[in-house]
Amino acid sequence: MSAAFQDTYPDDVAHCYGCGTQNPAGHQLKSHWDGEETVARFTPRPEHTAMPGYVYGGLIASLVDCHGTGSAAAAGHRAQGREMGTAPRGARWAPSPRCATSPPRCTSTTSRRRQWGSS
Repeated sequence: MSAAFQDTYPDDVAHCYGCGTQNPAGHQLKSHWDGEETVARFTPRPEHTAMPGYVYGGLIASLVDCHGTGSAAAAGHRAQGREMGTAPRGARWAPSPRCATSPPRCTSTTSRRRQWGSS
């Protein structure tokens, strides 16, 4: 089995509750290539129950989101002939400006506009 897509994400952006390697309290979902398909397996625990016999819908949404995002990134890399975690030929990596600051927060709302800033 190939390496998990989520394991190739840079540490500064790997805090997702669903799949982030830097979030030990999260679900730790791992997606992999299996031939031409991507696969992720997750076994819900009792605390993931909405009601007896049913998994909480928010959990399902999180897993679909994380697997879908990882699969899209992996497919893009594969289409370019690259492995996950590698830069395109000639590209130079630079940290995102947001990585060094606090997450954005809504600083004001007027009518239908929101202004975002860093705290």
